[in-house]
Amino acid sequence: MAQFTRIEVAQAMKDTGMVPLFFSTDIELSKNILRACYDGGARIMEFTARGDFAHEVFGELTKYAIKDLPGMIMGVGSVTDAAAASLYIALGANFIVTPVLREDIAMICNRRKLLWSPGCGTLAEIAKAEELGCEIIKLFPAEIYGPQFVKGIKGPQPWTSIMPTGGVLPTEENLSSWFSAGVTCVGMGSQLISKEILATKNFAKLKSDVAAILHIIKSLRA
Repeated sequence: MAQFTRIEVAQAMKDTGMVPLFFSTDIELSKNILRACYDGGARIMEFTARGDFAHEVFGELTKYAIKDLPGMIMGVGSVTDAAAASLYIALGANFIVTPVLREDIAMICNRRKLLWSPGCGTLAEIAKAEELGCEIIKLFPAEIYGPQFVKGIKGPQPWTSIMPTGGVLPTEENLSSWFSAGVTCVGMGSQLISKEILATKNFAKLKSDVAAILHIIKSLRA
């Protein structure tokens, strides 16, 4: 069962401004990645369930977070159907992220009062997601749409909260363009938790990078 309410999750996304995301089948490596992000200041993590037995890894990570990382909010991404959403909710997921808009997933999450963030790419999809109770929209893949798309959406719909994911860069210039356009937070995967970091297990660098990005975001909002 979720340890955090949907409102607490949405507030954490807004407050921190960044949701790190990654996938690995290596449980110990995943724990170290999670710990590095936590020590760098992140308080929310999306585990992208893209491989076989991903649920087993997520279950162990969630137990680890509850025991050793107080306040760390664990969620699951790349969820594509209601059955998978139910499985991860049973394993302690606090939020569900999907690559596309799925009403069956919305129904499951709303029934359990869990935050869900669907991937949307048009104003019609965004409006539909909000009608279904979505708090924060995932703009995906963000690199195709860009900050101008966000600015265009926020014009007629200033209430819409958007999290661009896919192509967001860990630089002040890129982050500034997104936050000045009006995003609520950004999702950051391979640009942050890179193949190199996974291969070299340079957790100290990951901790430092997370802290640096969060500092940039805080400065941009000041």
